[in-house]
Amino acid sequence: MNFWRKMKRSDWVFPTVLLSLYGFFANCRPAEPFLTPYLVGPKNISEEVVTNYLFPIWTYSYLAVLCPVFLLTDLLRYKPLIVTQGLFLVTNYILLCFANSLATMTYLQFNFAMVTSTEVAYFSYIYSIIPPERYQRATGYVRSAMLTGYTFGATLGQLLISLADTSYYHVNTITLGIMSVAFCVSLGLPMPQHGMFFKKVEVSADTLNEVTNAFGGEMDLGKQATGTCCNWGNIKTSGKQMWESLKESYSSRRLVQWSLWWALATAGYGQVFNYIQLMWDHIEPSSTASVYNGGVEAVCALVGAAAAFSVGYIKVQWDMWGELSLGVFSAVGAGCVFLMGLTNNIWLCYAGYAIFKASYMFQIAVNLSMECYALTFGINTFAALTLQTILTAVVFLVYGGYYSAISVLFLMQGLYTICKHYRQSAEETNTDQPSFAILEDKYGADRQDLGAQICLCIV
Repeated sequence: MNFWRKMKRSDWVFPTVLLSLYGFFANCRPAEPFLTPYLVGPKNISEEVVTNYLFPIWTYSYLAVLCPVFLLTDLLRYKPLIVTQGLFLVTNYILLCFANSLATMTYLQFNFAMVTSTEVAYFSYIYSIIPPERYQRATGYVRSAMLTGYTFGATLGQLLISLADTSYYHVNTITLGIMSVAFCVSLGLPMPQHGMFFKKVEVSADTLNEVTNAFGGEMDLGKQATGTCCNWGNIKTSGKQMWESLKESYSSRRLVQWSLWWALATAGYGQVFNYIQLMWDHIEPSSTASVYNGGVEAVCALVGAAAAFSVGYIKVQWDMWGELSLGVFSAVGAGCVFLMGLTNNIWLCYAGYAIFKASYMFQIAVNLSMECYALTFGINTFAALTLQTILTAVVFLVYGGYYSAISVLFLMQGLYTICKHYRQSAEETNTDQPSFAILEDKYGADRQDLGAQICLCIV
């Protein structure tokens, strides 16, 4: 009990511990690595619908809600958005457990877009409630807790599927229970006193007294605490402050290069993450073979968790090694994507994905900083989502062009076949019908024979 009181009095331990607990439970999702087998199996949705209809809706919805959520995050001071994320997580698995219609699964993609868009609140919350000197250490704890939860959830899901022979439905119900715990933990988070940009407008007691005296008031407002104001002037001031902070952040060459890499790499990572389960199911169908998706995700998250935990203790000379490391890890990622796309061996595909995701998560964890996970987090994520949306749209444009080419090819062939058929029919008609000269000769001969017969009769 004394330990709990002492922790609550700490300026950073209590919120960090509580946020880490929330991050652990919110990301402990045993059912997530088996989403595609669950949709194409028990939910009886075709792979084509999942690939071409459901998953792109998540991308477009995420892009649409990210900016409003990002602005509301600071305005509402983070905690309401974290609670909202917990609520949407619960809703997500209620739908997965008890809904079956395609319309509901379509809404599910928007629901999950709300979950992912509110991650900005999870990462930014800690910076509004703890001292700046604790930022790096707290960031390492919070992110490692999130990745540890993901590792535990993926491992638990794999054990339930492989060893306990648990159905996908029951794995989803277990996940629903864990999400309910996360939601309850989010309610206990301390409320920050102000956002990073939309801050309280404090009015001094002397100013209040001057205003009161000017209107002949007798009440001493100096005894009251400072007031708050959220009017148009405050919003304009906060917006100006946000713009100045944005310009100051992106004036750093290091941050610009890091943000560019983050946007490009995250867009590609999102595409791979969206469709990798479909590729696994295509290489080795889950209906006829064992599925080890959870084990692969657990290994990836474990490496990321180790990197995130070490970030509080490792100092990286980014100016010297940063660009080279980004290039090397990007080359590793490119090789892994080519391996996954060209192989028909499920274990090679698993290995390629594990290396790809682990290298991406390691780079993200090592380069984490307060500036990257506050204002620039939303900007970089928006840029990544824009690129991912373009990639998704380009894929569908390629599909559209592909089917247009097929359409033109067969339309031309069809028109040629029809024209050829009518031409042959016309030729056959002309061949079957005798010419005018032949008819004339025939009927002329008949008339001569008839005349001869008449003459013989007269004689």
